[in-house]
Amino acid sequence: MLLGAAEAGRAAVAFRQRTLQFYYKRNTETSKGPPGVGTPGPAERSRGPHGRRHYTPAMPDGGLTHLDPLGRARMVDVAPKEQTHRRAVARGRVHMAPETTSLVAKGAIGKGDVLSVARVAGIQAAKRAPDLIPLCHPLLVSSVLVNFQIADAFIEVEAHVETVDRTGVEMEALTACSVAALTIYDMCKSADRSMVIGDITLWEKTGGRSGTYRRAAELGIDEDDGLGL
Repeated sequence: MLLGAAEAGRAAVAFRQRTLQFYYKRNTETSKGPPGVGTPGPAERSRGPHGRRHYTPAMPDGGLTHLDPLGRARMVDVAPKEQTHRRAVARGRVHMAPETTSLVAKGAIGKGDVLSVARVAGIQAAKRAPDLIPLCHPLLVSSVLVNFQIADAFIEVEAHVETVDRTGVEMEALTACSVAALTIYDMCKSADRSMVIGDITLWEKTGGRSGTYRRAAELGIDEDDGLGL
């Protein structure tokens, strides 16, 4: 049932009040800030532009760092971090009929060279990740590689992104992988509209304070199983 304007307005106000109550209760239980503005964990006092005292929260490990204490979206401040070499690898698959993978392998898709176009699309997408994902930091991406493996019933995409910067390139790798997969779909949809894009996953990341993550180790499989970029 559709709500009228008045009902929708009242629902929005009620939701906002519940959100504020939740954050107030959580924050005041974990720190002692000014009345009504508790912060999770230790809080740092500072002066605002008009001399008013405010609190900058130090988010706990594992917290939602893209939210401020009132639950509003914010871009995380990475200025205090050191610039380090960072690398991320993402993988995904486009599942399709065996006849379609055969056409791709033979270069017989009517729109042209599927994998060449998808590779360029993935590289371009990695560089545009901050334009697509609102709270993603613009980074000086130093390297993007996109490669493919054709199996009987799917095409696997692997994107490898590197930078020397203050935050990681996981989103750039995932964006490159996603857009390359979408491009494969677009190039092949006239031959196969039943294709399914899936399994888009961060496979590896290195660098930064959180250290190294490898999905292969998590799954207990051979780390070299894949495209070997």
